[in-house]
Amino acid sequence: MQADPNCIFCKIAAGQIPAKKVYEDDQIIAFHDIHPWAPVHILVIPKQHIVSMVDVTEADASLLGRMMAVTPRLMRELGVTDGYRHVVNTGRDGMQEVMHLHVHAMGGPRPWLKG
Repeated sequence: MQADPNCIFCKIAAGQIPAKKVYEDDQIIAFHDIHPWAPVHILVIPKQHIVSMVDVTEADASLLGRMMAVTPRLMRELGVTDGYRHVVNTGRDGMQEVMHLHVHAMGGPRPWLKG
């Protein structure tokens, strides 16, 4: 599996940096955001290093589908019962801070107040 030795999310996926994990399988990992914008704010990342949506190809369709499909169950398990948002920031102009593809899933009362 492709990894970037300087990427914080690759290090989390490899177990080199601790994270408050809520899910992990052979392709993806989900963990709580350390700077949450909502009462429940998790990140879902591929274990494979993909910089951003700009680098996604049709070959990644099942991986992206998996990332999106696992979040309903995770949000339910985390107590989110009245909706949530998926957000994918892409590139610097798209406000992506960590250059490793990730999906924010944010739920709870008014998670959009910060932006």
